[in-house]
Amino acid sequence: MQSFLLLLPDFALIAVGALLRRFFGLGEGFWPGVEKLVYFVLFPALLFQALARSSVDVGAMGPLLAVGLLTMAGGLLLGLAGRRLIGLDAIAFASRLQCAYRFNTYIGIAVAGKLAGAAGVATMGALCGAMVPFANMAAVAMLARHGQGRLGRELARNPLILATLAGLAFNFSGAQLPAPLFPFLQRLADAAVTLGLLAVGAALRAGAREGGRLGTVYLCAVKLVALPALAWGLARWFGLAGVAFEMAVVFAALPTASSAYILAMRMGGDGAGVARLISATTVAAAATLTAWLAALGAVRV
Repeated sequence: MQSFLLLLPDFALIAVGALLRRFFGLGEGFWPGVEKLVYFVLFPALLFQALARSSVDVGAMGPLLAVGLLTMAGGLLLGLAGRRLIGLDAIAFASRLQCAYRFNTYIGIAVAGKLAGAAGVATMGALCGAMVPFANMAAVAMLARHGQGRLGRELARNPLILATLAGLAFNFSGAQLPAPLFPFLQRLADAAVTLGLLAVGAALRAGAREGGRLGTVYLCAVKLVALPALAWGLARWFGLAGVAFEMAVVFAALPTASSAYILAMRMGGDGAGVARLISATTVAAAATLTAWLAALGAVRV
């Protein structure tokens, strides 16, 4: 019950976003603008100020990043293993395969802050920022025959990666944020979580039903059940503890990011099918993420 109450405000914001899009007359042009604001301005500000101010455990980051990378690789392999079950043609399958390992950073940061405060936000921010290039490269590689060959340039300009690198560099330099700058960044950070979760809700779609329910259930189970279990085992094997252990499991338990839909559309893939899977993992995560947080709470006690 405590885990459910921890997540309730965040998933309530997602529900509000869905209601706002459907019933409050906010046109289709409104939400892409919100997403751009969050992605290019608010979320980078949140990541930078969290990493710049927090004490980053360099010793734990290496094993944590290894757990994150191996967990995503496990999702990719499990997704490929279900190829016959999921069906579909090559490009449609490649589009939906992203949903087995990509992660929603907005929800991750929101949950990390609730679970472990500033240290959780900093750790989750560093983990997500480091995993973004690998998630993008895996997805583009599977969709490569329809791609534009600009992956390197896109990664070099990714605002989440740049903010993560800048925040870590500032932290390791030993410098201090000027007093007036901190409240400015904090206000941007506060807006990032709220608007980010509203945008997640607004992006929910029923989608098309090609490929069957069994394939949808399989990919959801891989992302929300198998991957957190894998991350739990890997984190224990690598000796992670405390915040690093909790963030590894939460990272693996996150629903699929809306960027999977954007990439599928840009590369001529099955956007409608991906939208449906994103929505399915987001809704199901309200229950599965609650269960994983309860398990973490039991271990913590």
